Amino acid sequence: MIRKTRKIRKLRGSRSIGGGCTKKRRGAGHRGGRGKAGGHKHMWSWVVKFDPDRYGKHGFKRPQKTINKFRTVNLDYLDENAEKLVEMELAQKEGDTIIIDVTKLGYDKVLGNGNLSRSLTIKAPHFSAGAIRKIEDNGGEAISL
Repeated sequence: MIRKTRKIRKLRGSRSIGGGCTKKRRGAGHRGGRGKAGGHKHMWSWVVKFDPDRYGKHGFKRPQKTINKFRTVNLDYLDENAEKLVEMELAQKEGDTIIIDVTKLGYDKVLGNGNLSRSLTIKAPHFSAGAIRKIEDNGGEAISL
């Protein structure tokens, strides 16, 4: 049968409550100090084995000004909203192709997510390889600024 009550209920009346000699559990001495005490002394072998990264510096944080944060846009968004962009005069229509400059929309890079249903001429500072392939397969043009 599974124990119905907690073991501590049975041990309450005893002097040492299952801890052996009464001096054993007094203070933090029986565990070698509180918290991280002894990490460089009597607990050093434990630190080496179980917590080797406790001391010292780890990793490298890149300076934020060296990280290029691109504002990206996907091809499916440009394809769906091409007509709206022409109406809002953020894109031009020449014949059956639409010319979109993504810097006017506030983007830096074109990514190749989604499919194109029309030929688009897209101007952007950066393109992913998949985006260039999909634009050119559909009869459009990817122009790097």
